[in-house]
Amino acid sequence: MKEIELLAPAKNLESGIAAINFGADAVYIGSPKYGARAAAGNSIEDIQKLTSYAHKFGAKVYVTLNTILHDEELEDAGKSIHQLYHEGVDAIIIQDMGILKMDLPPIPFFASTQTHNHNWQKVKFLEDAGIQRVILARELSLEQIREIYSKTNVDLEFFVHGALCVSYSGQCYFSHAINKGSANRGACAQPCRAYYSLLDNSGNTLVKNKHLLSLKDLNLTNHIHELLDAGISSFKIEGRLKDIDYVKNITAHYRKVIDNALTEREGFKKASSGKMYYDFNPDPEKSFNRGFSNYFIEGRTANIASPDTQKSIGKLLGKVISVDKNYFTMDSSQKINNGDGICYFDKFGKLLGTNINKTEGNRIYPENLGQIQKGIIIYRNYDHAFNKTLENSKTERKIDATILIQETPKGIFILATDEDKNQIRWEFDKEKEAANNPELALKNIITQFSKSGESIFKITQVETEFVNPVFFAISELNTLRRKTLELLEEERLKKYCRKEFKIAKTNHAYPEQTLNYKGNILNKKAIEFYQRHGVQAIENAFESQTDFSDKEIMITKHCIKYQMGACPKHEKYPKQLNGPLYLEDNNRKYKLEFDCKQCVMKVIFLR
Repeated sequence: MKEIELLAPAKNLESGIAAINFGADAVYIGSPKYGARAAAGNSIEDIQKLTSYAHKFGAKVYVTLNTILHDEELEDAGKSIHQLYHEGVDAIIIQDMGILKMDLPPIPFFASTQTHNHNWQKVKFLEDAGIQRVILARELSLEQIREIYSKTNVDLEFFVHGALCVSYSGQCYFSHAINKGSANRGACAQPCRAYYSLLDNSGNTLVKNKHLLSLKDLNLTNHIHELLDAGISSFKIEGRLKDIDYVKNITAHYRKVIDNALTEREGFKKASSGKMYYDFNPDPEKSFNRGFSNYFIEGRTANIASPDTQKSIGKLLGKVISVDKNYFTMDSSQKINNGDGICYFDKFGKLLGTNINKTEGNRIYPENLGQIQKGIIIYRNYDHAFNKTLENSKTERKIDATILIQETPKGIFILATDEDKNQIRWEFDKEKEAANNPELALKNIITQFSKSGESIFKITQVETEFVNPVFFAISELNTLRRKTLELLEEERLKKYCRKEFKIAKTNHAYPEQTLNYKGNILNKKAIEFYQRHGVQAIENAFESQTDFSDKEIMITKHCIKYQMGACPKHEKYPKQLNGPLYLEDNNRKYKLEFDCKQCVMKVIFLR
């Protein structure tokens, strides 16, 4: 049976535990340093606590250490890896191949999407180098994923939800070029979410002050079945900087979707244990989102961009049908609550927002009517009631278990078995006092042992075998039950089997013999790694250079010409533009280049 994994993000220990409780088979969390989200680092102690908690459910914890490293950082990174291995972490996610040249513990390494895993040749190289999982580029189509799966044997992970980097991951140098921090060093300032104007070669403004590089968020809810068939075994949710309510809602949503898909297919099973008992209905539109697209999973499609805003718009509510002095009415079947946040685009395409003070029937009284007019579409980007539900949710994750209580010559024997066939047996001497009411005595035993309280178990069956029912005080039964479940939980942790793998020295050929700065090679060990694999010429990483003139600082499958109907490849009668085209912000201009053969757009830094 092939194990299928739902992989959720964890900003911190609290979010990681929530991800497990709400259905994740695995969690990825930032290491103390050197993670691609510098603002989401965690202590070794917290990572150890999360690992112990996850392993109770057979769930895994992966730690991101996926920036490129300077020579002087390698030793410290190596110490972290050994510490993380010692604390039971299941895998380390890396970008810098120099790490593979170090003295490493036998822990699996995953290749981050930052390593630009966009074709089968690259994935095959990483597999042969000892990488145990490859996190694929978000830009891949189903057809490309199928090709990679058909030509490799490595575990494949793919993003199915969350914010999208407009650039191929690991290939964006925009933030560093404008002195805002390196994306490959975990400090991206997200210039892709900023305002730009689009200019033609004569300096004419074609588009003014729009978020021309900002994308909608990814949502592949409707493609889980296809991705299963294409070979994906880990379905990843983006969001190590997102709040805990996002983690709860989105994890619960994909848990339900994936479980439904698994019931319809043979040969697959969930990668961890336990059943979910939700007390709410998850809805991705009620968490942070900029609107959704399926990106390039079906090839190039329109409407992947979010040029009017880089902010969350939330869930569509309806259209305004009338406006009065201090309220409006709307065509919507959804209940609006006091304290909700709403937003809308005005006639100039600017996103505006306000809070709801109160509702009376179909009248909605906002804090500020602003530019709300008849015909405007209203979105709810803060659902007060839903967020309260998430905050106070009593959702549980429980592992099925059965208990047998049996009389022995000297006392009592207890056998507990969980859904994964883990068992504990223990017995104790007990002075047997015959119960005055045998029927009630047996009922009390079954009732008290059927309770699971705050444990990780759900007791599905309690059997008793007594010649003559014995009297137990209720307090004694509760103590015996707690000890039984504690022993079973300890047994689960004891029996948890962590996969280990020792990286071996390899020298198979890298797919290319020349690597420019986009190879992201920043230290001597990385240079040695690629040289050993046949690379003849290596340029220093962008982060070690000072002159960025005429360098490509971003490559993306998002194409502004395509969005404008000016693509000669996809339009029968493309709109004619006076190129080359430029992006302009308050500080400088950037040249756009269009590689129609590869169907990509490049942003070039100009001095």
